[in-house]
Amino acid sequence: MKNTSQPTLNDPESLSEQHHIQNQYFENQYFENQSFENQCFDSLDLELRALKVYRKLNVINSPVSALPFESQINLILEWATSKVSKFICVANTHMLVEAYWHPEFAAVLKDADLVTPDGMPLVWMLRLLGARTQNRVAGLDLLLSLCKLAPLRNVSIFFLGSEPKVLEKMRERLVREFPNLRIAGMEPLPFRPLTRAEDEALIEKIHNSGAGIVLLALGCPKQEYWMQQHKDKIQAVMIGLGGAFPVYAGNHKRAPHWLRFGGGEWLYRLLQEPLRLSSRYGKTIPVFAGLALRQLLVCYLKKDGQNAPSTRI
Repeated sequence: MKNTSQPTLNDPESLSEQHHIQNQYFENQYFENQSFENQCFDSLDLELRALKVYRKLNVINSPVSALPFESQINLILEWATSKVSKFICVANTHMLVEAYWHPEFAAVLKDADLVTPDGMPLVWMLRLLGARTQNRVAGLDLLLSLCKLAPLRNVSIFFLGSEPKVLEKMRERLVREFPNLRIAGMEPLPFRPLTRAEDEALIEKIHNSGAGIVLLALGCPKQEYWMQQHKDKIQAVMIGLGGAFPVYAGNHKRAPHWLRFGGGEWLYRLLQEPLRLSSRYGKTIPVFAGLALRQLLVCYLKKDGQNAPSTRI
């Protein structure tokens, strides 16, 4: 009897299928050749379910990768196994608004190999723009899944950034929860920029560690600039995780599941860190909401009027 069940992360057939995705990515450069103008309300469901290709859809003029969580994990592990230099931005509304305001930061996101939809508003936008099966790809969930699955691919992980106490708490928990994980290294970084000699020493340390994945917690936009500057210098997959380190270390609590997937995690975080986040959220959330509504309105109007929709605003 033919097996019709969905492939899982531990299924060799799923990993083989993901290898096919990577080949198509390199051979066709699919999303590089797709115009944002042709991405408004097109249904991507069949493509995403078949795991044949993925696109970067324009959300308030920044590219966000339309690919389900499980498939993004598999793709990251394929890259890490091959020791190729890639960098991944874990995006929320704050990051996209910063990119909208600052063209130089927008260029960083456009240069990224993946821009994952961390916040639910980004997931909702992708669904409205055609990727109707898109789910959330959050930083902490990436950390947990990669720590669980990396040993199966013989991939070690380097943890970079944050503070020594946070990293030590993380190490204790990682050893307890993921005993098979190979921690290639843990390195805090100073708030000041590294000197050239310090930067070269860090690159050599990561290289000598054999890490296939480098998880960073330097904060946005510092970590995104850092990853872009070190593309092709570090032969590993670099992922900016922002505040995931202190949450995993237990310094901050994560919002309940129902609140995270209901789009209210920002409020939960605001209650924990009002001094740091009140100004950020007060500036960026209304801007994102206004730009997103404007983009969707333009899409609807062009779809009705021209039958050739556009997502550019």
